[in-house]
Amino acid sequence: MAKNKIEVSLFESIKSLIEKSRKQVVQNVNTAMVFTYFQIGRMIVKKQQGGKERAIYAEETITTLSEQLTAEYGKGYSTSNLEYFRQFYITYQHSISQTVFGKSDLSEAFSRFAKYFTLSWSHYIQLLKVKRDEERQFYQIEAHKNNWSLRELQRQINAALYERVALSKDKKGLAKLAQEGQVIEVTTDVLKSHYVLEFLGLNEDHRYSESDLETAIINKLEHFMLELGKGFLFEGRQRHFSFDGDSFYVDLVFYNRLLKCFVLLDLKIGKLSHQDIGQMQMYLNYYDRKIKVSEENSTIGIIPCEEENKTVVEFTLPQDNKTIFAKEYQLYLPSKEDLKKQLQ
Repeated sequence: MAKNKIEVSLFESIKSLIEKSRKQVVQNVNTAMVFTYFQIGRMIVKKQQGGKERAIYAEETITTLSEQLTAEYGKGYSTSNLEYFRQFYITYQHSISQTVFGKSDLSEAFSRFAKYFTLSWSHYIQLLKVKRDEERQFYQIEAHKNNWSLRELQRQINAALYERVALSKDKKGLAKLAQEGQVIEVTTDVLKSHYVLEFLGLNEDHRYSESDLETAIINKLEHFMLELGKGFLFEGRQRHFSFDGDSFYVDLVFYNRLLKCFVLLDLKIGKLSHQDIGQMQMYLNYYDRKIKVSEENSTIGIIPCEEENKTVVEFTLPQDNKTIFAKEYQLYLPSKEDLKKQLQ
């Protein structure tokens, strides 16, 4: 028995080593690829800047270079890819000191480069499509911190995550988004202007119930938690409690490990009413008095609804409210242009 335990332990240790090594190899190969493309873009830009009339010369350079590299190395060096390399360098040239490439040896340059450029080339192609610097920096930080796949990065850009987070910030908070990404320190840091639930597959033109909405969320729970934001853990659905013979059910219960508190969601179809807010207040009181422990912070309540009804929210809740939040949800991707106008 002891021998078997030793063998199992040895196997698991070796397995862990192999998995870590494979991951490191993949990361190094990816970084080497991004590094090479950055350097190619740099060489193209430097050559073009020293040439004749730029517009014509640039096009000629890209075309000729593409033909030569494709003949030598095969696919991957089309004119469109070389243009991406050039644009990649132009966009990110100030992110790393140019002295790294001029005075350091290749290994040192690669090491310094790898500390900043941590995503795949496919991620950077997607980021190049984001025109505003502060918005692009925000998505780059979030993709790295949250280990987003390319598909998740595309979804967050299309769902206007930056604008929806930025709408809840003042000017100082807005500037920090581009420098640090989304940092969760207080309750409002987890909130977005509204939620985008296009991944649920519900058609807003057809009738659906609150039960249908809840079931759709449970079926796409991983997607929904990403949409909620950082630090959320799923605790349960239809959590029951009762007093004086009456039963009550909280639709969805989460815990946020960053804020160290329970987060209750009460799903609503249609326009929010003051009764909805009163019901949520009762839920919060119960969790604060009966469920949470002294080390935890006050429970937060979020009421996702089709229509927020801001006047009712304003006059039902106290002015210093920090616990109950009504948030509209959409079953389709938002208009980024409309959100940008709101930011301006």
